[in-house]
Amino acid sequence: MPTPHNSAKKGEIAGVVLLPGDPLRAEYLASTLLPDSVRVTAVRGMLGFTGTFRGVGVTVMGSGMGGPSAGIYAHELFDHYGVDTILRIGTAGGLRAGLPLGSLVLAMTASTDSNYASQFRLPGSFSPSCDFSLLEAAVASARARRLAFSVGPVFSSDFFSEYNALGPEQAWKPWSRMGCLAQDMETYALYCVASRFGRRALSLLTHTDSCVDGTGLPSDSRLDALSPMFDVALDVAAGTRARAPGADS
Repeated sequence: MPTPHNSAKKGEIAGVVLLPGDPLRAEYLASTLLPDSVRVTAVRGMLGFTGTFRGVGVTVMGSGMGGPSAGIYAHELFDHYGVDTILRIGTAGGLRAGLPLGSLVLAMTASTDSNYASQFRLPGSFSPSCDFSLLEAAVASARARRLAFSVGPVFSSDFFSEYNALGPEQAWKPWSRMGCLAQDMETYALYCVASRFGRRALSLLTHTDSCVDGTGLPSDSRLDALSPMFDVALDVAAGTRARAPGADS
C-alpha cells in the first residue's frame, strides 16, 4: 500500500535508494544516468524514479530539506517498502580550512543540535554512524576515480548557518573545533532511522560552500560539480546486493 508521502506500489521501489534533498535533482539524475527509469511517486512534488544501473535496481527520490523530512522518507522506505540501503547524495557547507570546494565528504558519523533522537527515549546521547561496507565501497570508488575526498564526522543542524540567531560563526565553529568536516541538515536523522530498522545508510556530500572563508561554487556550475558524487553513489549502488530485511551484514 502507498504511504501518506509516497504513492509507489510495493515492488516499485528498489532495494537501493539514492536520496538527494532536491526532487529536481532526483529527476535530473534519473533522466541522465538511469535512462530506463520510470516515475513511481510524485506526492507533494517529491519525485521518485526507479530504473537499473549495471543490472542493479536503483530508486532515486527527493527527501526535502531538514532532518524531519528526510527522516519521514527514510522511515517509509525502510519500514513500508523494505529498502535495504539508502545513499544520501547532498550538498554541505565546509567547516575545516583547506577542504577543497567541490570535494567529496563521506560521513562516517553525524552529530547534531537537533532533538531528533529524543523519540527513541534513550538514556543518553545517541551517536549514529554509517554502514562500514558502504563507506568502504565509496572510498574505493573515489580512489579509483582519483577524486578529492575526506572521511570523517559531519554536523547535521536544524538551522541554516547564515540564518542562525547566534550568528554564523557561533553556529558552526564549536563543531569545527570538535573535528566535524562539514555541515548538512539530514545525515543525523537518516543514520538514526537506519539504526532503528537495522538497515544500511551512507551520506555522500559535496562541499559546495565554505563556512570558513565564505567561498562557494558558482550557481551555474553546481550541478556539474555534483557529478562525481553521483558517480560514486552509483558505483556503490551497483556493487550492493540488497539483503532481505533483518539479514546479517
